[in-house]
Amino acid sequence: MKMDIGGEIRELNLSYLMLAQQMLQSDRANAMFKLGIGEDVADIVENLSPAQILRMASNEMLLCRFRFDDSLLLNLMSNHGRENAAARIHATILAASKPVEHLS
Repeated sequence: MKMDIGGEIRELNLSYLMLAQQMLQSDRANAMFKLGIGEDVADIVENLSPAQILRMASNEMLLCRFRFDDSLLLNLMSNHGRENAAARIHATILAASKPVEHLS
């Protein structure tokens, strides 16, 4: 069975953009923090029309960015031990210290 990586990326892009837009419209400040984006990117995503979302999602380039570039953050988030709550809080603090994304 051959995987359609391009189709999977498009589906992920669509889900991500729809979720990001919904989060921004519901609680903008919290969404910006959780998505790791700045005001400029939030403004654009929040105001995308359904047609624009579909066009952007159709791109075979992954639009979301995982914040797993920090091994400490990744280890804290994947910790399943007794200190799970403390690890999540620590991971949140580390993620909050990362710079937000801006359009160039």
